[in-house]
Amino acid sequence: MRWVRVFQHPNSLLVGHVRNLIEGAGVVCDLRNWTLAGGMGDLAPIDCEPEIWGAPQDEARARAVVEQWRHDAREESTPGARLSRGWRCQACGEWHDAHFDACWQCGQERPAPQR
Repeated sequence: MRWVRVFQHPNSLLVGHVRNLIEGAGVVCDLRNWTLAGGMGDLAPIDCEPEIWGAPQDEARARAVVEQWRHDAREESTPGARLSRGWRCQACGEWHDAHFDACWQCGQERPAPQR
């Protein structure tokens, strides 16, 4: 079976994060070139970038996860976006960005989203 590349980036931390998102969606993937950065100079830089590869039957799902991550990252970079989706601790009143699940001030858990 031939695997397909679904993501590539020079920042290995981003590649690791995206890999976790893809695997969290139930897609098996393979991380390649993770430690190849030392080869730059002898190899073209683009050939040394960490990559995520997946099975052809899972390509669409993996690419959908990557596209959702890119969309969310674009929204996060919009001025005021994080504050508009943030939350206020019900115990102490501290404001938090959306990615926090507990209050850093008092430890209170984030309230369940209201629908």
